[in-house]
Amino acid sequence: MRTYDFAPLFRSTIGFDRLFDLAETAQRGAEEGYPPYNIERLAEDRYQITLAVAGFSPDEISITAEQNVVTIEGGKTEKAEREFLYRGISTRHFKRQFNLADYVQVKDASFDNGLLKIELVREIPEAMKPRRIAINASNVHQLESKAA
Repeated sequence: MRTYDFAPLFRSTIGFDRLFDLAETAQRGAEEGYPPYNIERLAEDRYQITLAVAGFSPDEISITAEQNVVTIEGGKTEKAEREFLYRGISTRHFKRQFNLADYVQVKDASFDNGLLKIELVREIPEAMKPRRIAINASNVHQLESKAA
């Protein structure tokens, strides 16, 4: 296992704190592999996170969307003591976080056959989209006539 020390970079960079935090979080998340998941790009601005949560029901899982982070937590409530000869289906508590880019929002979540699917969409506000500015030629003539 490798660990990276970003401390030397803090001395010569300004405003990259979030980037370093993301790198550290990604490294810690790679060490914990439960529950397994997929991240898919469905279209240019549509994504889907799929988590394999066998043994959990939808009421035992919570999804929280905060600014640039979606958190999925699950906890199994054992109702009765059972005697397992072998237990291969994990029902331990989990917390999985995904960092989202700006303007990526959680749109929907569904649960089917032990798979939790979370739909994400990037919606850039109109004010942030590039727009073409028309050049008004009449202003040029007005400036020329005032200068004369």
